[in-house]
This record gives sequence, C-alpha cells and structure tokens, in this order.
Amino acid sequence: MPVPVEKFDVVVVGAGPAGSAAAYVLAKAGLKVALIERGRGAGSKSLFGGKVYAQPLRDVWPDLDRKAPIHRWVTLERFSFLSSGRMATFEVRLGRSVAFTTHLPELVKWMAGRAEEAGALLIDEVVVDEIVVKDGRVVGVRSGGDVVEADIVIDAEGVNRLLLEKLGLADPPDTGRLALGVKEVIRLGDKVIEERFGLGKGEGLAWILAGDVTRGLPGGGFIYTMKDTVSIGVVLRVASAVEAAEGGALNEHVSRLVEALRLHPQLHRYWSDGDVAEYGGRLTIEGGLGYVPKRLYWNGLLVVGDAAGLLLNTGYTIRGVDFAVASGRMAAETVLEAHARGDYSEDSLAGYERRLKSSFVWRELVRHKTIDEVMSDPWFFRALPEIVARAAASMFEADYEEPTPLEAFLDALRSQGTPLALALAKLLKAARV
Repeated sequence: MPVPVEKFDVVVVGAGPAGSAAAYVLAKAGLKVALIERGRGAGSKSLFGGKVYAQPLRDVWPDLDRKAPIHRWVTLERFSFLSSGRMATFEVRLGRSVAFTTHLPELVKWMAGRAEEAGALLIDEVVVDEIVVKDGRVVGVRSGGDVVEADIVIDAEGVNRLLLEKLGLADPPDTGRLALGVKEVIRLGDKVIEERFGLGKGEGLAWILAGDVTRGLPGGGFIYTMKDTVSIGVVLRVASAVEAAEGGALNEHVSRLVEALRLHPQLHRYWSDGDVAEYGGRLTIEGGLGYVPKRLYWNGLLVVGDAAGLLLNTGYTIRGVDFAVASGRMAAETVLEAHARGDYSEDSLAGYERRLKSSFVWRELVRHKTIDEVMSDPWFFRALPEIVARAAASMFEADYEEPTPLEAFLDALRSQGTPLALALAKLLKAARV
C-alpha cells in the first residue's frame, strides 16, 4: 500500500459522499487523515439516479453552489403511473429549488478532491481486507500484508458491508432490504433537453415512474435531466425480482426492462434521437431502518453512509447522498471531540449516535419506518397503476358522456378486480406511512 509508514489520526474506508465529507472536515481541522478507496480514483464505483438535496451538503461545503459539478436545479417534479399503454401524471412546478441533478462520479470526485486540498491523503485502488482489532479496540485497517494504524477508523464502505460482517457488527444482507438499480445515460444536448421537457435554462426535472416499467413488480423507474444528458433507469426490489424469476413471472434480464423504458411509446419521443452514452447498475438499500447495523460506533470505530443504512425511499423521492454527507459530518465532529480528549473509547464515540439520532436524518427514517409495508406490496405497483391509468382514460376518452371522477375510479376498481374497501384501506395506509 503506497502510504508513509506512520500512524494516522483517522483512516476513512471508502471515498463516497459519507467518507469524503468526514475526511474533509477532519483534514480541514488539522488531523492526519487517510482516505482509502478501492476504485481507480474517487467516484469510479459510484452510481445513482441523479437528484441530490443541497442544504446538508452546504453545511459541509458552503461554496457548493459555486464550485460543485451541479448540472441542473430541479424545478419540476413528476410522478407517473403507466399501464397498458396509458400514462397518468402528477406534476408540480416548484416555488424554489432545494435539489440538483448531477452524475454522482463527478460529485464524489469533487468531494474527495476537496478533502485532498484540505490535507487528506487519498489512496485509491486499494482494497481493505479487514478492520484490525487489538485488545478489544480498533487500531487500523489491513490490506493484504500491509497494516495502516489509526486512532479511529470510519467505515464508509457502502452497501456491501463485508468489513462490518467480519467484525460481527452487521449480518449478511437480506435480499428483502436490497434493490438493484440499472440505468442508461442518453446524450441529447442542453437546448434539446430544455425544449422537450419544458425547462428553462439551468432548470431540471426529476420524474418517478410506477407500473409496467417494472412489469408490475415492487420498484419503479426514474428520469433525471442533466446538463446535456438524460439519465433513465429502473429499480427492482431484489427479493421480489428473485421470487418473480423463480415463479416464471419475470423471464428477462433487467437490462431488457431498461431498454423497454427507453423505447416506451409514451416516453421515447423525449430522447428518440439521442445516443446511449453509458450503462451501469448497482445495489442500493430498501427498508428504511431495517438496514441499520447492530452498532453504529465501537471502540475506535464509527459507521456512516450506506454502511449505516442511512437511505430513505418514500416512493416519490429518494434521499441518500445528503444523508450520507450529514452522517460523515457528524462522525467527523465526534472524532474531533474525542481527539481533543485523547479518548477514542466506545463511551467517547457514543456522541456520534446521539448526534445522528437527534438529526433530520434519523427523524426522517423513524417517521417513515413502516414505508416498507407499502414498498414491498405488489398491489401498489401492479394494480394501482392500472386503476389510476384506466380511471384517467375513461374521464378523457369519452365520445359522448363523461363519467365523474368517482364513477371513473369505481369502474376502474371493478375492471381491475379490487374491492373498494381494500383499495381505500391500502391508500390510507400508504398516506399514513
């Protein structure tokens, strides 16, 4: 491992949003920080849809708006149900922009670069094999035959928590808590994007899709406008997809679902003459608090970001990057207090969990803790899109007499085979959680 033979104050494992934020805050405060990344350069292993909430990032980088690789500020939010060739869409034009679109590799590279500028040592293309424990406390990390010592290790390894599993602090992943996201990036040009999506200069769109884009399986589709490209893709809950594949309900590769989204009759007009520039996939977290490890802190160890289970999917929006950055900042603040005391024990690092559990991150996870009951229910992804699309069509496709919205809704329920009481119970439950 290409590092000086010396002890660091902190070793951060993973140069994603959480790890880079922690490394930046710590290095800026003068601590000796090693930021270890397994990919070739920070951001090379990063992938997501494209929308990031800005304010938690400004808490770390106040000059974010001027210096970060921001593509567009989201001014338009859409949510669509697609079924049987029809599409019903709910649209909101925002009064102010609180989120922006970006390619995560670009953003992460910028974050890690800021950490380097502050004095952190970025070590890439190095796989950490083990968090080293001696006499009941963490003392560093091991890669191959090399050990890098540190007073504290911050685990920001991401959704694949192999290091925490080896320590016994996290169980092997439950497929019911994971989803697979696959995306394509289509190059169009900035002016074409603005014309076709009804956007002004610098304005962005975040569009969530439910229904036949996932063959009615729990999950969804997404569309995000970047500066001169459009990111489109699907997300499937792993457990549901495996069950459907084994039962014969899903007999095609997930890449075919993305292709079907790109060629969808209601959508392909937006990018029909564009070029597919990129294709990628990754695992992500589902289930809110269900992915939080057994411990968020230990003697000489803190856990942040995806490794800590800090991601929320409410069905109409996804928050992960801002949660990760906030957790990295709170971990760094805890380390600075411990460093000032010269005490890196479990009791000293307990302040991280207190910070986290009093923050907006934990409050949001707790407030939506039962969202998994909705996100894992196939009714919301198969029956509901069909009901909504059919009801909307009957209201606007009439030649002579038009039904009232209630009549259209009741007729769609009968056609789909869902009793009214069941539909109301499920919708009330969804609204509540």
